[in-house]
Amino acid sequence: MGFSGHLVFARSERPLLEAPLFGTTGPGLRDDVSAWQPRPGGWQTLQLEQGIWDAEHLPTLVEWTGAPACVADVSDSSVALVTGLDPGGHRWQAWLNLENAAALLVEEPEDVDDVSLWIGTEEFEEAIGRKRAELDAEVPADAEGALAWASAAGVQTMQQQSRIEDLLRARETFVEELFDALLAELGFPEAAHSPSQP
Repeated sequence: MGFSGHLVFARSERPLLEAPLFGTTGPGLRDDVSAWQPRPGGWQTLQLEQGIWDAEHLPTLVEWTGAPACVADVSDSSVALVTGLDPGGHRWQAWLNLENAAALLVEEPEDVDDVSLWIGTEEFEEAIGRKRAELDAEVPADAEGALAWASAAGVQTMQQQSRIEDLLRARETFVEELFDALLAELGFPEAAHSPSQP
């Protein structure tokens, strides 16, 4: 089983767990949170077990830090939806591991009683292909949004948009590695050590 939960990335001179939004999650929170090696400049990544993070937390975190932040909603280490937000209210989203995202998002036909019998059929593969094409068509806009977000964070990214698009189309066994690579590709300074994987 891979990791399911959230990867929260933000900048703060104080530990992110001190953010008021984490004060309402109960005393056992620290048992369900691990911190990746921080990046220079106060950039921190928290790995939160499922059930801790709520979509409404991102604006609260951006307000508390006064800086752009993003969160990756990870499912079984195989797929993630990254959402970024800056203090100006500009938001972007991108899927990581598009093939897995397509399989997750594909809609089953109404006339299918048993989904397990549909999976693996030619119709299933065609449906995934169509969904994958839809997601692929969104990649340029997703990459543009990610670059604008990184720029709002004060990061001097030297990469062309095409490099970000390539990364958004890439596939990794552990989507956490893809998230870490995306941050690096966007120009955020590397941590001293790579994050540990589940």
